[in-house]
Amino acid sequence: MAKRIAYVTGGMGGIGTAICQRLHKDGFTVVAGCGPTRDFTKWIDEQKTLGYTFHASAGNVGDWNSTVAAFDKVKAEHGPVSVLVNNAGITRTAMLHKMTQHQWDQVLAVHLSGSFNCLQAVVGGMMERQRGWIINTISTAGILGTIGQINYGSAKAGLIGFTKSAARELARYNIIVNCVAPGAATPMTETIRTDERFKTRTLERIPLGRWAEPEELAPVWVFLASEGASYVTGQLIGADGGMSIH
Repeated sequence: MAKRIAYVTGGMGGIGTAICQRLHKDGFTVVAGCGPTRDFTKWIDEQKTLGYTFHASAGNVGDWNSTVAAFDKVKAEHGPVSVLVNNAGITRTAMLHKMTQHQWDQVLAVHLSGSFNCLQAVVGGMMERQRGWIINTISTAGILGTIGQINYGSAKAGLIGFTKSAARELARYNIIVNCVAPGAATPMTETIRTDERFKTRTLERIPLGRWAEPEELAPVWVFLASEGASYVTGQLIGADGGMSIH
């Protein structure tokens, strides 16, 4: 594991940062992906003061050419990616009868098309090496549905099918593909956690009765990126306090 390269899209915030930190502790060379306009220097420096040495990769996962250029650069500088974590995400909230086509397209481009673009960028090398790990971050919204985010719920539900189909297709190459549905206290869940209209109702749906911190959940991704998960593929792991029990 010490010589493996892990690429985490959306690695500079919330769960993404926690995943990067845990992978680093386990000996991975970690590349954190971010949007094309983000100044990642400050984040890199902040993480260094905490004892983490990360590399950064800027690009638009929803754009094929940008994605290929980003991964080609990483391969040239650090080596081939052996672990891909598709974690990049955005929200564009609106009730379905008010949602614009642009809001719909934006969310699906990042979550669903972005995961496809990133997987395609690395899968050829993984097939040649007969080894690889893919972990897709989904959401309970893709399992249970959601209100005001039909674009987000649809994209995450699509990623479940994406994960299972990729797992079936790539198993012959010894490439492991899984997805994780987290329930953590992150900027993306801040409105639900702090707005009294949603807070109580949401906590009532979580059997453990609380939100997790990102650091508490990161080991799930690290397990799925390890030899310990060599016989686990095509699975949806709910790291959501039991919210998606069904």
